[in-house]
Amino acid sequence: MVSLETPVCEFGLAAPDFDLPGVDGRRWTQADCRGENGLLVMFICNHCPYVKAVIDRIVRDAVALREYGIGCVAIMSNDPTDYPEDSFENMARIAAQMNFPFPYLLDETQAVAKAYGAVCTPDFFGYNADLGLQYRGRLDASRKESAPPDVRRDLFEAMVGVARTGKGPAAQIPSMGCSIKWIDEG
Repeated sequence: MVSLETPVCEFGLAAPDFDLPGVDGRRWTQADCRGENGLLVMFICNHCPYVKAVIDRIVRDAVALREYGIGCVAIMSNDPTDYPEDSFENMARIAAQMNFPFPYLLDETQAVAKAYGAVCTPDFFGYNADLGLQYRGRLDASRKESAPPDVRRDLFEAMVGVARTGKGPAAQIPSMGCSIKWIDEG
């Protein structure tokens, strides 16, 4: 398992569009997922210990962000060949078990992850109402283990600010996680 950190936020970078199948049986586009004040695109998977440590917090924050007009979507881009826990069937199981309040989509060709420049799970991309990138940081201080419950909610606070002002914080701490499992094209 390779651990990576996300690059710094490229403020204003446009959100790439997508059209992907969800575990709910329908196809989802960026327009379907965005809220009136912005969009949070999350690259996650089922097997990563970094994601497992915070998945309940991701769900909590996605529910809370709805109140601020921020739409959320989770995308799984790993190649499940070597990681069967990331299969579409297991994605559906996890989404139901965790009661995901957002679409959970499969990026089978990995084209969407490449378009966004996603590097790890979890990798968060927070956009304003104009779909300009404003946040590319961590959820909170958690790593492979959950941070204490009263830890600062970096992602949530940043996205509330984006909803209110259209701008993300100047200082952002990178997210850290497992590398995306790219399809072997060799």
